Amino acid sequence: MGVSAPASAQIEPRPEPPVSEQSAWVPTFIGDGRGIYAVRKGTFVVSFALHVVGVVALLTVNSYMLAKHSVIQRQVNVLIADVSSYVLPASPKPVGGGGGGGDRDKLQAPHGALPKFAREQITPPAVVTRNENPKLIAEPTVVVPPDIVMPHVGDLGDPLSNVFGTNSNGPGSGGGIGSGRGGGVGSGTGPGVGPGSGGGIGGGVYRVGAGVSPPTLVYAPDPEYSEEARKAKYMGTVIVWMIVGTDGRPHDVRVV
Repeated sequence: MGVSAPASAQIEPRPEPPVSEQSAWVPTFIGDGRGIYAVRKGTFVVSFALHVVGVVALLTVNSYMLAKHSVIQRQVNVLIADVSSYVLPASPKPVGGGGGGGDRDKLQAPHGALPKFAREQITPPAVVTRNENPKLIAEPTVVVPPDIVMPHVGDLGDPLSNVFGTNSNGPGSGGGIGSGRGGGVGSGTGPGVGPGSGGGIGGGVYRVGAGVSPPTLVYAPDPEYSEEARKAKYMGTVIVWMIVGTDGRPHDVRVV
């Protein structure tokens, strides 16, 4: 009995589609789905929605800039305004200054938290309240720029004190808390906090900058100028350093 040899299988190649029908082999939004990849209309919808959101956001920003153009321009003009050479520029560093107080108590003021910061002080802080029924009720504050952020939680006291549990405003004077004078907190002078003077915090003199505006000139008499100097055409610029006190008068004036 003979065995026949298997016939070789012949596979015919798949014919290429006509050029006019090749677009059906790729996914389209309105195609009939005969392509290699399945048509997913949701993808087209999501892409269209994202583009619409982007265009709307861009138009909104542009319309806001146009509407607020005058306000933005005024703010920019303030930032780049020319400063006279007769006025010292504001310090870019954090403000200095300080303050202190007390009620002539025999014990040191206790360690505690600071009161609220404000640009003006109506009521100085106190650990021990002497007047239980004041005529004017106001929240105790110290003169420190509100831009400076520090915790104000807990019983009032001097954060630099190493004494705990005492019931005292401190041996200082002028109201406030500490060993200084002036209605502030600490060992300095003025309504600020810590060693220093004039208000503020950080030590030294309370300086212009970091939210502290320079004093406003309210009276400016012309300096004396002799007729001889006028005829000789003498002229020049003198810059004077000074401390403006709480009374509004200049102190410690010196030529720089």
